Amino acid sequence: MPIFSEEDIRKVRDANDLVELFSERSVVRQRGKDYWCCCPFHQEKTPSCKIDPATQTWHCFGCGEGGDVITFVRKIDDLDFVDAVRLLARRGNVEIQETPESRKSHSKKARLKQVCKETASFYHTQLMRSTSDGAQVARDYLSQRDLGGQIPKIWNLGFAPGRGQLVRHLGTCGFTAQEMVEANVAVQRDGRLRDRFFNRVMFPINDSRGDCIAFGGRVIGQGEPKYLNTSESLLFHKSEVLYGIDKAKSSMTSTGIALVVEGYTDVITLHQAGFTNAVATLGTALTKQHIRILSHHAKSKIIYLFDGDEAGQRAADRALAFIDDSITPEAGGSKVDLFAVTLPDNLDPCDFIHERGAESLQELLNEAIPLIRYGIDRRLSQHDLSTPEGRSRATMDALSLLAPIKTSLLAKEYAVYIASKVQAREDDVLMKLDALKAPRTQSESLNQASAQTPRRVLSATEKNRLRSEREFLSLCAQNPAMALDFFNVLGQTNWREPIHKELADVLMDIFAQTPTITVADLLLKAQEKCPFANRVFTSSVVQGNRSAYESLQYLADDLSMGDLEQTITSMREQLKQMNALATEEKDQMFQAIMVLQNELNTIRSRHVMTD
Repeated sequence: MPIFSEEDIRKVRDANDLVELFSERSVVRQRGKDYWCCCPFHQEKTPSCKIDPATQTWHCFGCGEGGDVITFVRKIDDLDFVDAVRLLARRGNVEIQETPESRKSHSKKARLKQVCKETASFYHTQLMRSTSDGAQVARDYLSQRDLGGQIPKIWNLGFAPGRGQLVRHLGTCGFTAQEMVEANVAVQRDGRLRDRFFNRVMFPINDSRGDCIAFGGRVIGQGEPKYLNTSESLLFHKSEVLYGIDKAKSSMTSTGIALVVEGYTDVITLHQAGFTNAVATLGTALTKQHIRILSHHAKSKIIYLFDGDEAGQRAADRALAFIDDSITPEAGGSKVDLFAVTLPDNLDPCDFIHERGAESLQELLNEAIPLIRYGIDRRLSQHDLSTPEGRSRATMDALSLLAPIKTSLLAKEYAVYIASKVQAREDDVLMKLDALKAPRTQSESLNQASAQTPRRVLSATEKNRLRSEREFLSLCAQNPAMALDFFNVLGQTNWREPIHKELADVLMDIFAQTPTITVADLLLKAQEKCPFANRVFTSSVVQGNRSAYESLQYLADDLSMGDLEQTITSMREQLKQMNALATEEKDQMFQAIMVLQNELNTIRSRHVMTD
């Protein structure tokens, strides 16, 4: 990970109050010494996100996320560590010195972004000022699509003339051939450096911060491919980028809704018509990464707007792959609400807006139906429901969509819906649903042996034990100065959960190196060592009237009692199995059990008094 000095990171944290940052995204209310709000990272109605102003840490008890001010900014704005620190430094008016490691790791990306920025500027100038025939045809095309006027300026649209003009221009700006190729605006062919895009209307593709990272080009006149995107690069990964996200994210946040389409011109037209929450995929189906990004901003629903033509319907079929546990009520706070709408009469969003207007589109969006219902209706429509054979095939085809969520209540409700459509008995369709074979998840496919092992059901005692382990580790992380008094407990506890053992080792390493470490610095170091650290270390809640120290002592005793009880039980089993002639060994074992039992009784007495 890129490195800033610890002093500069501390200055950045001190200059940015976490409660104030949360207040910019959610309604925050004080409850006791802490502040609470609805988590900005998932949809919820009851506040489950706690902000501790004393330690400047946060934790959501709904989705399990947590961290400090830097973690919050990284998640909310999809930034890496370095850019999050830079943003907070600007926000807090803090001057920071970047180490050589930091500058080196980010200088290449920054340089490629400069190539893209200058390329976008060159293309835009060509579109707006060039007197060439090609530029005029590009302007005419945009005008015919009602994309003239201020739209090219707002969206920084351009024209790529080709013939090496961009390469020569970038060369005069000091960019090397390698930088042009790596930014994907030029290609090496036959020993010569050539423009990648030729005779195309250009659509700069920005990341969520508004930095240009790639391009899409629409050919003018005849030519293939009709649309050409930048290839994958250090800056651009099409499965993680959405066209228009930089302009749409604020509207998504305010409305709670994201509108997903498939083309650049569709996005621009929709924005001009008032649908400023629209984005588009870039030559790929919507991915899990796309949904994660959209869910950060659109807390209510994500609506797919499919074209009415054959290509649009193929996209609709691909979207059905997203039917999984994340869209069921059982997903709780991490639930994603996916809806779908198909435009009528083979229209795309541009044509629909031009022919029927924004109000008609809004009426369609108001009638958007859940993706599962949409998929079921599509499957049923592809069969002849007037014959027994057609109804039977339709039933199994529609039910197959429910296989990934077959055990959920939602699946059972939709099975009943399918029964009503095919005129079948509900019980029969429910039996067919139950008999479906649920598809294996990716992790199950990678670890089939593990998937075949039934998951152990924890007893109430075991659940309480794991809860005590987690709470103890979290309180240690939240109170480093106090935690030093419990250093031995961290090292000697028989941790029942492997990740808890790993985190205890992390804490001991950090305390050994920096006994006076702050909470924020501890979280940063711990997260570097273990990706689960923030989720556990920010989750503590001191119960009742106990102080943090009293809670630590109470939990330490709880863990010690559990370990002693387990050891005594094991020793008693060994005692039973000893040979009757091993009198001396049995006596020693009995004496050891008595010593441990006395120790256990002492801790129990203290534990009861503080309960």
